[in-house]
Amino acid sequence: MKFVVSSTELLSHLAALSRVISSKSTMPILDNFLFQISESELTITASDLESTLITGLELDNIEGEGSIAVPAKLFIDTLKEFPEQPLTFQIDAESFTVEIFSDNGKFSITGQNAGDFPELPTLDSETTSTINVSHVALKKGIEKTLFATADDELRPVMNGIFIELSPDYMSFVASDAHKLVRYRRTDAKADFESSFILPKKPAGLLKNLLPKEEFDVKVEFDDKNAFFTLSNYRLICRLVEGNYPSYNSVIPTENPNVMTIDRLNFYNTVKRVSVFSNQASNLIKLNINENQLVVSAQDIDFSISAVERLNCEYEGEEMDIGFKSTFLQEILTNISTGDVRVELSDPTRAGLLLPSENDDDDEEMLMLLMPMMINA
Repeated sequence: MKFVVSSTELLSHLAALSRVISSKSTMPILDNFLFQISESELTITASDLESTLITGLELDNIEGEGSIAVPAKLFIDTLKEFPEQPLTFQIDAESFTVEIFSDNGKFSITGQNAGDFPELPTLDSETTSTINVSHVALKKGIEKTLFATADDELRPVMNGIFIELSPDYMSFVASDAHKLVRYRRTDAKADFESSFILPKKPAGLLKNLLPKEEFDVKVEFDDKNAFFTLSNYRLICRLVEGNYPSYNSVIPTENPNVMTIDRLNFYNTVKRVSVFSNQASNLIKLNINENQLVVSAQDIDFSISAVERLNCEYEGEEMDIGFKSTFLQEILTNISTGDVRVELSDPTRAGLLLPSENDDDDEEMLMLLMPMMINA
């Protein structure tokens, strides 16, 4: 088998695929890329059993057909050192030897039998649902929610993004029990009602691939697996099994106290003041009264404290409420509008943070943060 390919083009595809490969793999074959050569295309696959990413390169000069597994790290480290140039790959299917010919030299690598590579999962044709989703909607849905997923071994359903499809909207929900994010698109709909939980790793892979995408993404899923088909890549992942908690029941509906404030000023103040908070709790206190917000923190153990005042628009009763500063900063970072609306009912109930106005008429975003007890 023999083919010629651009060094930089091959490297860009392999770099995307390498994110799938796990450093803790129990199967040595999974430390390899699977190369499959056909008449006009080189197909490359990487997998960690849970997630599989496939890409294809249309090539003009291919001789022979077949497949081989090649060591991923060695391949990428080699390609990184080449300037842009055509590389000729010559593969001996019997000895699994791969020879790479560059402008000035020759490099030999030993591969492995492609037959050892695990087979791809398949979808159950009777239970499979299919939808075409705008690449923008999918990208923003993952970007806005991924940070709020949990790392909870006891409740694996919380470790992914809950994707809900209906004839009216597509929702992306993530929560770690302290914060919750719901991002909804009315321009991404399905003819049916369904849902699945997308694990964190494949969500991160999609987050990296989608910025380069220009077309709709085909999403197919059954009870166990989901397939995402992009222009140049195909991602197959095992879904998180189980039922996602009823998240709507924790979103407070009556919040008479409403503050509107400049998001960036609020974020920068929280960041500065939080330096003086207790390192274990990261507690900061917000006092909201009329049109002024007072942000304060203290660490009694080190006798340090900080207070900052900010102008805001506020309708409601004077309130003292505490939040974990790291979570509040994360939420403010992931809201993109100039002003943010903070809706509160009382100091013991969750606060809602919303964009004061949506960047896009087709999107709706809600972020929820649980308060912390303020010691008197």
